[in-house]
Amino acid sequence: MMYSTVVSMDPDTAQATISERAPAAPDRIPLRQLAAYGAGGIIPIALFNIAGILVGLMGNISMGLSAFWLGVILIIPRLWDAVADPVIGHLSDNTRTRWGRRRPFLLIGGIMVAVSFVVMWWIPKGETVRGWFPTEAGYHWFQLGYILVTLTVFFTSVTIFEIPHSALGAEMTTDSHQRTRLFSAKSFVGNLFAMSTPWLFVLANLEVFKGPRGNEADGMRYVSLMVAAILVPLSFWWFFTLREPGFKKAAQQKATPFWQDMKRTVRNANFIRLTLTIFTLAMGFNFVQLLGSYIPIFYIFGGNKAAGAQLLAINGTVWAVTGLLAVFPLDWIGRRVGKRNTLVVAILLIALAQLSKVVCYNPSLPFLIVIPTMLLSCGMLFFFTLGSSMVGDICDEDELQTGYRAEGSYYSVFWWFIKMGSALASLVSGVLIVLTMFDETQVTKVDKLQGDVRDMRANANASQRDSIESSFSAAIERAKVDASELLSYLQAKSTNAGKSSEHYRALAQTTEEIGRKLASMSTAQGHDSLNAELVGVEAKLVQLTKQPPYTLLMMRIVEIGLPLLACFFALLFVMRYALTETRSREIKDLLARRHAEQDAGADPAIV
Repeated sequence: MMYSTVVSMDPDTAQATISERAPAAPDRIPLRQLAAYGAGGIIPIALFNIAGILVGLMGNISMGLSAFWLGVILIIPRLWDAVADPVIGHLSDNTRTRWGRRRPFLLIGGIMVAVSFVVMWWIPKGETVRGWFPTEAGYHWFQLGYILVTLTVFFTSVTIFEIPHSALGAEMTTDSHQRTRLFSAKSFVGNLFAMSTPWLFVLANLEVFKGPRGNEADGMRYVSLMVAAILVPLSFWWFFTLREPGFKKAAQQKATPFWQDMKRTVRNANFIRLTLTIFTLAMGFNFVQLLGSYIPIFYIFGGNKAAGAQLLAINGTVWAVTGLLAVFPLDWIGRRVGKRNTLVVAILLIALAQLSKVVCYNPSLPFLIVIPTMLLSCGMLFFFTLGSSMVGDICDEDELQTGYRAEGSYYSVFWWFIKMGSALASLVSGVLIVLTMFDETQVTKVDKLQGDVRDMRANANASQRDSIESSFSAAIERAKVDASELLSYLQAKSTNAGKSSEHYRALAQTTEEIGRKLASMSTAQGHDSLNAELVGVEAKLVQLTKQPPYTLLMMRIVEIGLPLLACFFALLFVMRYALTETRSREIKDLLARRHAEQDAGADPAIV
């Protein structure tokens, strides 16, 4: 149904009379609703990123899977996710139940996210599975297939929750700045939970979770159960607490065909400009998201995964704390300079953060990394929170023109663009890691030898107490075999690695020293002496994970440069966005007058 709208009000006059008006009581979000809605940020802000970062990171450096093939299989769930978004948005807009049209999706989606997050990390292993896939290559393909299926289910579950949740945020209030407050609460709680997510990698590295011979991928199996124990109760809280004030009006709308909703959405010029702005910047950072985890481990700490994991965790905490604090000035700045200008400020902060990395990526002063992190966190918080809030303003504009509310369709198309960019980025990020010549085979072979040495130390302690000589002997034999395989690999690389040949020759010499040390060990030399030698071997093993200088240089160039280029194009798009602060407030006032006339039984046209 179309409504004619003739605006006789001068925009400047509208700004003067409308902008100073405080939100009416129904527009202001109660604190209980604000807290419940904000808690929903845990899923799209924290857990969605865990799947994107940790699965790729651990798949490559913990399981030895090819970065390229990980990128290929990570793109498929994201492509499917992008297809699912418009479908879920359309279904959410046209659902009519006694509990509303959004809340059933929050309950079902939240529980599905919890279950699929656990299943994703429990990749089958053991003698039976290895019997089915006797070759290492065959088992790697099985792991890639498992990741593909479970990630597809996980991303679908996130979509079932997130699209209706975002749409609900747009219809919970008619005030533009109250929407910013609502989405700021979502960012606040999401970042609060994100403070703990980098520490998941640290927890997964603890022996209590991964076991004496396991790695961080094994540890994540049990850490994921802790995450699910939080999500399931929250899903019920969201369902029973959140309300849908716009459902009474929406329930009177007739169901519309899917393609009609999609066409109306993509024909909105302001919506396309806003979406391209968000899409461009998000894609630029998604391209290098994995490299941002590799640099602290392999450049700043020279391959020491434990030290790198701690820095990543501390850096993640700084990111989250900065994001929490940045929420508070966001609404204040947005009210004074307008949402579009605040987006420009956000992009400039992000560009400054990238430039500062040239100095702050420093192995001598590792904690300088928090400087770009704080700038980037503040800019990103402003950018993505305002982006989501501004989609709600566009929905108001659409209602003024068509008389129809379709928040689900708008948010689904918004996220469709973002996720298509993420899908492309998943492939590109794997290609970029390959182009930097990162050597995951070297890392996983060293991991295997490190596991052998830890096992030797555990058996050495047991042999002193219980005289279990055979256990130590078996462990040291495994270590000798793995050391020999690593040496052969490094020697082969030293002959065909071009400019990096000298790097691999140095690593091969260190491996030979370790092999001689292992060959000379026995339990007869005494526990203290044996333990001291094993500690020394472990220290040398950390050196073997160092990547070639060329690889480290290319990682930094790509990780800093691509987002800077994305910032430039995002600025071009946002400057063409025409839904100004004045126009948004004018639209709100016109809608309020229309609704009042409709309630009074007057003609809906506004003259």
